[in-house]
Amino acid sequence: MNTKELYQDIITYCEQNTNEENKKKYSRYFKGGFVGFGVENKLVSLKIKEYYGQSWCTMEVVYEVSKLLIPDQRYELPNFALLLLNEFKKEFDSGTFKEVEMWFSIGINNWAHTDGIVQYLFPVFWKNEIIKLQDLSKWKTAKNKFQRRCVPVGMIKLLKHSDDFDKMFKFIDPMMMDPEREVHQGLGWFLRECWKRDRIKTEEFLMKWKNDCARLIIQYAIEKMTKEERLKFRKDKT
Repeated sequence: MNTKELYQDIITYCEQNTNEENKKKYSRYFKGGFVGFGVENKLVSLKIKEYYGQSWCTMEVVYEVSKLLIPDQRYELPNFALLLLNEFKKEFDSGTFKEVEMWFSIGINNWAHTDGIVQYLFPVFWKNEIIKLQDLSKWKTAKNKFQRRCVPVGMIKLLKHSDDFDKMFKFIDPMMMDPEREVHQGLGWFLRECWKRDRIKTEEFLMKWKNDCARLIIQYAIEKMTKEERLKFRKDKT
């Protein structure tokens, strides 16, 4: 099966398994509504396993079909690219990271695919030392807000391998004034996870920013604190 045939086969499969109830259910999670087929996750997984078991299904084929799948607005198609690539995680290298980096310029445009990239791919990138923190430097100022969101959310997975909080806080410091809500959520989520591991350093960082950064960052970051602990992170009155 060549790239175009695979792309069309995925579309045909999604069309055959359209689920209107799921489309309505999923719409609540996406700003502007859900665009897709509503295919059950288990059916997607079954199809992925079917493809992966074929001799023609190689990492190079996945790279090529991803260039067709990722730009498609219909939710399941970028998801197929992500999950197909995940099957080849034992083969990940620096080229894999560059392919994923390219995805943001051609079509990743929602939080779900962004966080899926983090959930499936970033643990391998960090564990196998395929990337270092500095490899995300350009992502911090990327035009695509979801690529920027990927930085702090991806760093949550780094916490399993590093406790250098000074370095990590210095890295995200320029992002604390980002204008986008999705990035605020990602930053707050990362800082909440940092707080679970090192309360003192995380609280020092939050105190530095509590009057200037978006309140949503602080709200997410202090979510697990007691009511009394949260009081000190109120914005100072002017």
